[in-house]
Amino acid sequence: MKLNEIQDLIKFVSKSGVSEVELETKEIKIVIRTPKSSTQFITQAAPVITAPVITTPVANVTNTPVVNENKTTPPVTNNEESKYVTIKSPMIGTFYRSAGPDKPAFVNIGDEIAPGKPVCIIEAMKLFNEIESDIKGKIVKVLVNDSTPVEYDQPLFLVDPS
Repeated sequence: MKLNEIQDLIKFVSKSGVSEVELETKEIKIVIRTPKSSTQFITQAAPVITAPVITTPVANVTNTPVVNENKTTPPVTNNEESKYVTIKSPMIGTFYRSAGPDKPAFVNIGDEIAPGKPVCIIEAMKLFNEIESDIKGKIVKVLVNDSTPVEYDQPLFLVDPS
């Protein structure tokens, strides 16, 4: 099950007014409960796959957008930056510039990137999602600090496509 399908399910449950939904496949079991104050979901892998049970509160479920596969769009900024393309966050989560605290950053200002090259990691629901570039260019500016929360469609990098 893909992240955007899980987000769609959470959004559907929050709008439907039901208090609990369970979904189980061969690979994954999802339980979504909506008590008065918050929404939680529990993900557990099937016995074949060893993974811990994950319980995470989900904030603003009714405002959770569907993940858009197009990660880059032209920015709406001043004329100086209008020639740059913005790489935006495809999901809500925590932004990381590197794969670990002792690892180098995926990209730095001045680095050349190409489609498919990882530019960062966004942790969402205890899953580490490697975000890849879908354009060729040069990193001009990093717009987010390491280890900070990001919203869906939030600009992460400015890229000079020339």
